[in-house]
Amino acid sequence: MQDLYKELIQLLEQDQALIIDDKLNKALIIDRALRLDASLIRLLLTHPNIKKQFFVDIDSVLVFDKVAFQRFVNAKKFLPDSYTQYKNTIGLSTDNDHYITDSREVVLVWPHKDCVLEGGQTKEDAKRNEIFYNTTLAPDEIDVLTAPKVLTNWKRYDKDGETIPTKISKADNLIIKGNNLLALHTLKEKFRGQVKLIYIDPPFNTGNDSFGYNDSFNHSTWLTFMKNRIEVAKKLLKTDGTLFINVDDIEEAYLKVLCDEIFGMSNFINVIAVKSSTPSGTKTAHKNKTIIKQKDLILAYKNGNTVNLNPQYIKRDNWDSHYSLFLEGKEGNYSLSKLVEKLKQNLILNETQKIDDVKLDDKLFKQFYLNNASNICRLQSHKNKEAEKKSRELKDEVYEHFDNGISKGLYFNGQVITPLSQGIKKVYSNQKYTNDLGMLLCDFWPDIDFQNTQNEGGVSFPTAKKPEVLIARIIELATNENDLVLDFHLGSGTTCAVAQKMNRRYIGIEQMDYGENDSVQRLKNVIAGEQSGVSKAYNWKGGGSFIYTELMQSNEQYINQIQTATTTELLLKIWDELQATAFLSYKVLPENINKEIKDFEVLSIEEQQRFLVEILDKNLLYVNKSEINDARYKVSDADKEMNKNFYTM
Repeated sequence: MQDLYKELIQLLEQDQALIIDDKLNKALIIDRALRLDASLIRLLLTHPNIKKQFFVDIDSVLVFDKVAFQRFVNAKKFLPDSYTQYKNTIGLSTDNDHYITDSREVVLVWPHKDCVLEGGQTKEDAKRNEIFYNTTLAPDEIDVLTAPKVLTNWKRYDKDGETIPTKISKADNLIIKGNNLLALHTLKEKFRGQVKLIYIDPPFNTGNDSFGYNDSFNHSTWLTFMKNRIEVAKKLLKTDGTLFINVDDIEEAYLKVLCDEIFGMSNFINVIAVKSSTPSGTKTAHKNKTIIKQKDLILAYKNGNTVNLNPQYIKRDNWDSHYSLFLEGKEGNYSLSKLVEKLKQNLILNETQKIDDVKLDDKLFKQFYLNNASNICRLQSHKNKEAEKKSRELKDEVYEHFDNGISKGLYFNGQVITPLSQGIKKVYSNQKYTNDLGMLLCDFWPDIDFQNTQNEGGVSFPTAKKPEVLIARIIELATNENDLVLDFHLGSGTTCAVAQKMNRRYIGIEQMDYGENDSVQRLKNVIAGEQSGVSKAYNWKGGGSFIYTELMQSNEQYINQIQTATTTELLLKIWDELQATAFLSYKVLPENINKEIKDFEVLSIEEQQRFLVEILDKNLLYVNKSEINDARYKVSDADKEMNKNFYTM
């Protein structure tokens, strides 16, 4: 078997696409295998022993056993690096095989909001300074992980600035800093069945799931991460609530299957394609090798059997020539004439022009059709046979059909007269909503500007920042005023900022701190009346408030220290502190680590950091509510009172 490992490594090294930073990348190999990548399959078939081991002959057809291959490549003996060897020495390595839908594993950690997980990164890409350590817990490692947590550092922000709150109600907007999975479980009991809309924009897991700063966060881990969070988030939704997930096309199909499993296939609403870029410049460099991407995708699911959406419209860009008639008169004395003649009478068209020559952006024409929307009309087929029959009998005359004395519409030669007013809708154009000729928006949204959103909200967030108008449209589609909106991948705070301007309640969750570009700063700007994004559309003048709070840290504080340490000396001091005061994994024997401390010291700084993070008990990243009176955590009386208020509201 050992020879087979060596043979496979030598074979795979022939494919440069599987090598990152001069090393074969295990996650990339597994991902290619699971996707049945043609180039990988061809390569494996060239080696007799590999072919015999991983291919099954069924009626003269060779079938690749990708499950057996994944297990083989996942084994400790395949591509052991210094870090893996060190873990093996002190007895911490494990192997797990499972189906995602059956998995009870929990994936805890996620990178920065603006950190797009890129497959096949260049060495330059890998130098980005995001620190990201994937943490996955097996079922037997999980005990009090999802218990409700103590909340601390409470603050209220309103037009008068920052104050310390003494109470909270469900009417308050809420921003929570901390791990979003644990924050969702903390919210679960108090907000179960109360959220009308969940919108999330998780970092995309693109390419081939291999990137410089963490080669163990692969395709299946990403899906497990999403599964963990969507399952608990679903419990927060109202029965007529909806979930919208912004996702890249690399993961869309897989995520849809996962969401079908969680929500049920019958609760899938649609997948929306949003035009997010224009093909130009360097984007078109490989146009002869691929089809250029210019869209984002949004998966939409309902939580119950019914959903009541508010249809959205965009402004028409041309005149519907079916509207060619003009209705005049009153009950019992109606008449129809040609619209083009009315336009000539009003000097909107000259004598030689036709209705097709009219321009919707002509000010006179726009004023005319808006003022006369009930008179401009078209003829359409209708299923009311009685009305059709009577209107045909009154040849070339307008017939008004009544039912029990109530008018049911006007007819002409067997067809119903439909006024233009039915097509006048609330549409978004030029940063404001107006009543104009609308076209029903379906599953393709072509009209949103993604290019000028970097500084919306008064914060600079150059990547992974969605336009306010996109979020506003989703909120308009799925909610009404005072409904509750949740975003647990909050980032720069776009969802909550827009919800504030639209008079919706909101809860936002974010673990990362983005300094002056943080969601808290953005929401403070919104309260102060900043005028970017959709502010003008909603006549936003400022005001409102929100409450900020944090999950109280336990082991999480040590993770922060580890991630910011830059030398082995500092990390060794942290290790001493961990032994004295931190909660270590039940699998860890400090004496074994101390005995092999020289081996620890020869690891790279990144590997030392990763190891120290890994040995912490992840069940105790934050302080559990049940431990609020434990003197070790020094929970203040004010925090105790606010937690009591929060958990009983």
